[in-house]
Amino acid sequence: MSSERAGQRAGNTAGGTISGSDRASDPQPEVSPSALVDEAFAAGAGTSTTAALRLALRLGAVLPTPGSGRTALLWDTLADVAARDLGVARTVEPHLDALGILAQLPPEERERTADVGAGPDSTWGVFAAEGQGLLLEARSAGTGDAGRPTFLLSGGKPWCSLAGSLSHAVITAHLPESDSDGAQTRQAFAVDLRHPGVTVPDAVWSGLGLPGVPSGPVHLDGVPAVPVGGPAWYLRRPGFAWGGIGVAACWYGGAVGVARLLGQQARQRGDGLDQIGRMLLGEVDVALHTARIALADAAARVDDGRATGAAGGILALRVRAVVADAAETVLRAVGHGTGPAPLAFDTAHAQRVADLQLYLRQEHAERDRAALGGALLTDDTATGIDTEELAW
Repeated sequence: MSSERAGQRAGNTAGGTISGSDRASDPQPEVSPSALVDEAFAAGAGTSTTAALRLALRLGAVLPTPGSGRTALLWDTLADVAARDLGVARTVEPHLDALGILAQLPPEERERTADVGAGPDSTWGVFAAEGQGLLLEARSAGTGDAGRPTFLLSGGKPWCSLAGSLSHAVITAHLPESDSDGAQTRQAFAVDLRHPGVTVPDAVWSGLGLPGVPSGPVHLDGVPAVPVGGPAWYLRRPGFAWGGIGVAACWYGGAVGVARLLGQQARQRGDGLDQIGRMLLGEVDVALHTARIALADAAARVDDGRATGAAGGILALRVRAVVADAAETVLRAVGHGTGPAPLAFDTAHAQRVADLQLYLRQEHAERDRAALGGALLTDDTATGIDTEELAW
């Protein structure tokens, strides 16, 4: 994270906000998220993890959750933060995602997070990755004082960003029971990362991108946990797809941050910009416009109830692909248009490029395109997709 990366709002530079609406009739929070972001970066939000988490807490208190009718405002804000500093966005987004997950629970289940010490000042991560030879398992620990089921988690979990700096996490673990196909069922749980049974090894982070947000394994040994939804609920809930689109909003904002240098240089050259320079500028504008329209459409679909079930999964795959392709177009065009000097001598720009390149790898590229193609071949009655939408 770098204090040098404060700048204009993402929406202003990219030709408008994701929502495309500034109507006075739109419901607004009492405290403007954009004002909080401005204030935080003026105070150095990009200078430390503590400052970034402070912004996450403040935004979490005022921003809507996905599907609540103002999804575009949430994604606008993520893009705004990302355009200034992707490291800060990478810290803020999981906290907001966790709040969105918990908001989908019935109130009595949501209140159970207090059993693991969670409260308004908790900072959250979402740890749901699998692999690297690690397995996290949940076993029943009977019932608590209120007669509610409790669990203990033991094992390892990969890709746990900022685990040593957060207070809590929504984390998925395997249950002893198997599903109908014989595979272990996963369930989400809330845990206190400050519990003595949680070990966070020193991260070995070799990447140049996102150096302030190291991601490494976490090991748990008999750590108390409370359920977040039932078995398999985490992956089946509508918000799973919506959270993936929120990450794409960060990619979009990161691409805007990279694109600004090309825009600045083009404006400085004015009529002296040659045909290739104009072509690259136009290419970047089209890419960002396309990504912004895709995000705006997705926000409307989420709020209108048209992005649940399989339809939500297809929407997320589509939007993430559009935004990832746009971001890669921006990286290429800006690199071609500005040459090696900014990457060699402009610390802030070089960091933006490295951050975006790494963050984009959360999109699985060709594998996600294959997953989208497979989903489109599924019977319409199963996907809930309108046949007319696939008429192409």
